[in-house]
Amino acid sequence: MRETIRLTTAQALVKFLNQQYIYVDGVETPFVEGVFNIFGHGNVLGLGHALEENPGHLNVMQGKNEQGMAHAAIAYAKQMKRQKIYAVTASAGPGSANMITAAATAHANNIPVLFLPADTFATRQPDPVLQQLEHESSISLTTNDAFKAVSRYWDRVTRPEQLMSALIRAFEVMTNPATAGPATICLPQDTEGEAFDFDASFFKKRVHYLDRTSPVERALNDALDRIKESKRPVMIVGGGARYSGAGEIIQQIATQHNIPLVETHAGKSTIPNSFAYNLGGTGILGTSAANKAIESTDLVIGIGTRYTDFTTSSKTAFNYDKTRFININVSRVQAYKFDALQVVGDAKASLEWFSQHLDDYKASYGHELEEWQKEWQEERQRLHNIVFNRETFKAEIADHFSQEIMNDYADVLQTEFTQTNALITLNDTVADDSVVVASAGSLPGDVQRLWETDTVNTYHLEYGYSCMGYEVAGALGAKLANPNQEVYAVLGDGSFLMLHTELVTALQYKQKINICLFDNAGYGCINNLQMSNGGGSFNCELRDADNQIMAIDYAMVAKGYGAKVYRVNTREELVAALEDAKKQTVSTLIDIKVLPKTMTDGYGGWWNVGVSEVSDNPNVTQAWKQREQKLEKAWKY
Repeated sequence: MRETIRLTTAQALVKFLNQQYIYVDGVETPFVEGVFNIFGHGNVLGLGHALEENPGHLNVMQGKNEQGMAHAAIAYAKQMKRQKIYAVTASAGPGSANMITAAATAHANNIPVLFLPADTFATRQPDPVLQQLEHESSISLTTNDAFKAVSRYWDRVTRPEQLMSALIRAFEVMTNPATAGPATICLPQDTEGEAFDFDASFFKKRVHYLDRTSPVERALNDALDRIKESKRPVMIVGGGARYSGAGEIIQQIATQHNIPLVETHAGKSTIPNSFAYNLGGTGILGTSAANKAIESTDLVIGIGTRYTDFTTSSKTAFNYDKTRFININVSRVQAYKFDALQVVGDAKASLEWFSQHLDDYKASYGHELEEWQKEWQEERQRLHNIVFNRETFKAEIADHFSQEIMNDYADVLQTEFTQTNALITLNDTVADDSVVVASAGSLPGDVQRLWETDTVNTYHLEYGYSCMGYEVAGALGAKLANPNQEVYAVLGDGSFLMLHTELVTALQYKQKINICLFDNAGYGCINNLQMSNGGGSFNCELRDADNQIMAIDYAMVAKGYGAKVYRVNTREELVAALEDAKKQTVSTLIDIKVLPKTMTDGYGGWWNVGVSEVSDNPNVTQAWKQREQKLEKAWKY
């Protein structure tokens, strides 16, 4: 007779999580680090009891906002290169619904997270229960059906024995590099507590092998021919290169064959910034050096990139009359983009093969790479030293804002500090192995262009979904992954207002994070977008009912939570605050007042957004015409 173990569904789930391991390049480690939770009536008596009774090695952490704690789980997995995860659980109804945004964030970034939302009764006997939706079309629909659109795998366990197939399938998806992303298993609150005689073999140690898949020989040889035929190839280093650990082989190929590289948001910090062939971020948020290389290339070698619109400047970055593509990707879907030659396989394994077969091939770049780099470094230095001067007001600082409005901001915020000056000062002052976390607003463009680090895997930009409110929670997740490194959340006042409550979680569990809050009294990124497309400044500034700029003391908010806080208005004050923050053992918040319209912009990128074709405003009409002209050179399919 086969051995069985009688457990509730929730107990079996916890026992199973403790037995999942991952094997990468000869190293075996537990895959599930812990569980973030906010308990409610839907999960506290089932899964909550199971975690209280016997959590095993799982680190059980109490979140403060369901979306926030899930963002922390995403950041942890991202920082661990998808080789470790947290599960997240919330109660039925609004608690679980709050995690949907985070699930979408994980999906867009291909990050594995196990979502365990509680659900209504499987028996339906007490329906409609508290927080249950009722649909005339189907009694089986619940809030958790909304997770289907934002999950790589979705299931609802209505009987205890269904847990076995559901979990095995979920872990296959999460540990598969080609399908990695969020898995959602909905847990009806009655099913959580129901018992079953589970086969003991279900709880044996399971090892998930991340084998490096090699492309087929035909694809490798065809790609090799295409590279050797090219004169000016460029490598685009995406997130897949980072997760594959392909940084060293990329540098080797670049050096030996004179091939420059540019970075996507997910790929940045795969390669040190000081590496001679690294031209920096590409696309809408790219450097002038990277965008010049992309514009002049005849062959793009995409390494683990999804080619988002910000990477491709809405598909206008390339000269399609002369540029061809090779895509190296574990996902066949991604490899097909831009009608590329598809090299379906692991980035590191593929590039190692190319390195052995490129022989004496060299790209025909002269001194251009050095010149482009020098030009960009001079621009970075200029951006560092821009100073707002009321007497010598410059349009490049204020854009569409008038001298009077800028003076008002300077008076209300009591600052003349520019955003680029502040960010570069931050970059130059923190330790090189510090992890920087950003996500939304104008700051992603600034960090993508301006942030420099020579420590691998220390740049953490969530830009697959650009989710406002990710930054503080993301910093907590990054800190859990890198406990011996300083972690800095770089965010605007808009994101802070959206979601910052996992700062309390960081304080609660003594996980020190540093929040660098750039306050320009508004949603500056979107304000720039509306004004640069002919509109006015409408509803994007933080103004009160009397149309006065709001001055909010964010440091006071964090101080109330128990953080060490600083108020900064100048470069000197910022340096002093950062140096003192390094000495702290408690989480810190630096409230940095900066002027609006002082972020980076341009450098060859263009963003396709929906401009009104019909308008009474001639500036908007002109913006629509300019958009149509740009679209003439865009990729059509």
